[in-house]
Amino acid sequence: MDPHNTNTEAKMLLSQAKTLRLHTGNLVSRSRLKKKCPGSPSEEDFTDTLECSIPQPTDAITPEEREELKVSVKLFLCEPVESSIRDAVEMACQTLAVSQLDSVIIAPPGPLEGDSLMLAHLQPAWEELESLVRSQKIAAIGTSDLDKDLMEQLYNWAQVKPSSNQVNLASCCVMPPDLTAFAKEFDIQLLTHNDPKELMSAATFQETVKGGLQDLQDQDLNDWRLEWVLRYSIIVKSRGIIKAKGYLVSARKASP
Repeated sequence: MDPHNTNTEAKMLLSQAKTLRLHTGNLVSRSRLKKKCPGSPSEEDFTDTLECSIPQPTDAITPEEREELKVSVKLFLCEPVESSIRDAVEMACQTLAVSQLDSVIIAPPGPLEGDSLMLAHLQPAWEELESLVRSQKIAAIGTSDLDKDLMEQLYNWAQVKPSSNQVNLASCCVMPPDLTAFAKEFDIQLLTHNDPKELMSAATFQETVKGGLQDLQDQDLNDWRLEWVLRYSIIVKSRGIIKAKGYLVSARKASP
């Protein structure tokens, strides 16, 4: 296959699409990301969504093994759009061939520079998560980087209570005693993480796409906005080992 023609076709697909969805595949087995695109423009219907993934759904879970596995997700929202949460959960379920995710931890977009994270920033996203719990798409929902005061506010306000809260030990070597006491009293699991505040920046996303397509100009990507990044882990319950881990990414082209 002529690399030049392949690159031209890929750029054409990108120009016609309105949504771009990426799936890294199982990083545990070091699968490589490959374009799942038709061989020529004549075979393409130019649908609104351009999906790029590994050729085979290697992370799909069979019904027979579902009870033995725990599917955990952390969702990094890049924009405060609640519909993105439902889209991300639906894509994760479809990718992994499950009807329900066992756990979803939300990492909402941070407040504006100089502001502090408040309950008002969390409420719209949490209400969407609660809706997904009621529709049985998610079994348990959790938060990330909430201090004791904000955790207490969320817990008292929420209809579906948080089951966990992640704490970044890079900025806190020991779990805060007040948070630990509150979590113990209300049966909230405290977890640790070392994720950066911004898992993927808009600039990193654009550089990644450009790296896969030769001669792609900045103007070709200026209209694309990163919506969310989802990290999933599939854990074998009885053995406590990670069977699969990967990322799903969604970006959307701004309306003209």
